[in-house]
Amino acid sequence: MKHLIGETAGRIWQVVAERGEVNISSLPKMLDEKSQVVYQGLGWLAREEKINYHTKGKQTLVSIDYG
Repeated sequence: MKHLIGETAGRIWQVVAERGEVNISSLPKMLDEKSQVVYQGLGWLAREEKINYHTKGKQTLVSIDYG
């Protein structure tokens, strides 16, 4: 399972890098992956300080942390 989460984190990073920012609720469908795995991948990236979370209206978005 840890391997799948790590791979998913890499895929998330690629999608977010290409698009600039992504609504987190759209990621499972975009990646064709279970929500649980995607959210764990987001946690992985957040722990490594590779993404930023922010809100726009009612949406929670992620973007790459280049800092």
